[in-house]
Amino acid sequence: MAIRVPSLAKQMLEASREVLEDSWPEIKDYAKAEFKKTAESLAMIVRLHAAGKLTKKKARLHMEIQKNASRTVLLTIEGMGIIAVERAINAALGAVRDTVNTAIGFRLI
Repeated sequence: MAIRVPSLAKQMLEASREVLEDSWPEIKDYAKAEFKKTAESLAMIVRLHAAGKLTKKKARLHMEIQKNASRTVLLTIEGMGIIAVERAINAALGAVRDTVNTAIGFRLI
């Protein structure tokens, strides 16, 4: 099952906005770019796993790498603390969890 990057990115952005409402003007552009990249990475992970080019273990590793990259970028924004960033990432991934996990056929998120 293929997943749609624009749809994933939009869902992730909306979920993170709810968590970061007070900081949204400062973080909006960064969040939009990061969650688009995350959605693209998720789609790639699903594709590669379906093609037999990525094991479950490596898929999970790629997921962790993407989460760390997003965390690093969002933490560079002045005033953003680790707890707020983690909440935003968790909300974003939570919004697409079922779609991604169904598409890949195991619990990736």
